[in-house]
Amino acid sequence: MAKIDFDQLRFVVVDDNAHMRRILRTMLRAFGSREIYEAEDGASGLEAVEAYQPDILISDIKMPIFDGIELTRMIRNPDGFSQAYLPIIILSAYSEKHQVIAARDAGATDFICKPVSAKTLYDRIQNIIENPRPFIRTTTYFGPDRRRQDSVFSGEDKRVADSTQYIQVPD
Repeated sequence: MAKIDFDQLRFVVVDDNAHMRRILRTMLRAFGSREIYEAEDGASGLEAVEAYQPDILISDIKMPIFDGIELTRMIRNPDGFSQAYLPIIILSAYSEKHQVIAARDAGATDFICKPVSAKTLYDRIQNIIENPRPFIRTTTYFGPDRRRQDSVFSGEDKRVADSTQYIQVPD
């Protein structure tokens, strides 16, 4: 594993809990990051993403105005949003399977359950940077390939990445 230049990365952290934003900011600063922007709800989070053009978004799942799932869906609009390929980490105290699936199906890059440890956050960021997943576009989904790279599938329906930034897959 290579060392990440956190001082070169720009983050937006979106969480309605000021204490949680402070914890995440402290962790990211300890990793070496200097550009960390914060928002307290989905609407101001979307504005922060547009204004600061971050390298990674970290968002809570449950927030006022619109939540992390809605925020992810809005960002994953390749025809209307300039940051559609932005890596998105969803944080949640809700670890039920349907929450994880909802985040994945909205186009989240990764999902972390709270309470989050510094090691878990660091490892997920490192994985996002070192092992980016290709983007998939279907009529109902745009986002990172939902299959993990280590999954093995062989058969006539296996998707194959091409040289473009995303893969067009019929539903």
